[in-house]
Amino acid sequence: MSTGEGATGNDSDAPRVLGEDDLPPCCRKARASAPESEATCHETVVSGWFSKPLSDTDGELVYFNNPMWPGEAHSLKVEKILYQGKSEFQEILVFESSLYGKVLALDGIVQLTERDECAYQEMIAHLPLCSIPSPKTVLVLGGGDGGVLREVARHSSVEHIDICEIDKMVIDVCKKFFPDLSVGFEDPRVRLHVDDALNSYEILLKGCMMRLLLIHLIQ
Repeated sequence: MSTGEGATGNDSDAPRVLGEDDLPPCCRKARASAPESEATCHETVVSGWFSKPLSDTDGELVYFNNPMWPGEAHSLKVEKILYQGKSEFQEILVFESSLYGKVLALDGIVQLTERDECAYQEMIAHLPLCSIPSPKTVLVLGGGDGGVLREVARHSSVEHIDICEIDKMVIDVCKKFFPDLSVGFEDPRVRLHVDDALNSYEILLKGCMMRLLLIHLIQ
């Protein structure tokens, strides 16, 4: 490594620095809130969540800083990109990881992994459902992966489950790559509403004497 004024280095060894237009939405939003940051990203995977080798020949890993999570990072090895697409609302990525199975990321941010998704789905569903006697109707805002529906459907007292998800592509992608989660959509008690929850949740709540509201948002 060369140091000092006027020293020269090998430009090919330097990590690629992306321009603003190359960054995923998550990093653009982070930079907008912290413009002084020097955060950089890989073009597919948001910095701060993952690391990638510089090349196939060297063993060094490049770690990037993301101002949304200063001082911490969780690194997952990406074995294979299974799906990459962009809906009207967000970028959708599914990849196979080394230890956590398939992973879903929206706008470059991890939403769930096959290995530990159950912990999140069970906690957000069963704790509130068990806190009230014999819940009859449930409204889920978000949750396009279907995991919360799967857990809510385990309660026999529930008669109606409405889910309002803004992004139909998330539902379709999860049905293809995460069938163990999206099985929740197959329950006959489920009614799907593809819409912005801000526009429809009051209509869905109207007329219901007892309804449990579960909000499943992007991480």
